[in-house]
Amino acid sequence: MTITEKVAYIKGLVSGLGIDDSTAEGKVFAAIIDALDDISLTVTDLENELTELTEQVDEIDDDLAAVEDDFYEDEDEEDDDDDDFHDDEFYEIECPSCKELIYVDEEALGEEEIVCPNCGEKIDIDVECDCDECCGCDDDKDEN
Repeated sequence: MTITEKVAYIKGLVSGLGIDDSTAEGKVFAAIIDALDDISLTVTDLENELTELTEQVDEIDDDLAAVEDDFYEDEDEEDDDDDDFHDDEFYEIECPSCKELIYVDEEALGEEEIVCPNCGEKIDIDVECDCDECCGCDDDKDEN
């Protein structure tokens, strides 16, 4: 039973009991019933507005989920590309001219020089191996 239905039931009880609203007790009951009637209408309006707001929030949540899916799907694709980047081994080189850090892979280390993407200066590459094993580098030949 809703609040409005309960207030209507109380009105019916007061009417059925034959309470006279000209008496002091009757006036009190009439005032209480009027207040309850106003409260029930206000609560009903609030419930309706809450239902409408809940539906709107659900729609916004669905729209946001769709935007997040689109956004993070693009980011996931970028992450896949980044994973390819991280799979390769890169080395950090500081440009002697502009002091910018440059990351190069093993293939670029095989070149005699590379060009700094920041200042355009040519950088001579001198690779020193610090390994303890025989890998065919010049350091291994010095130890023999």
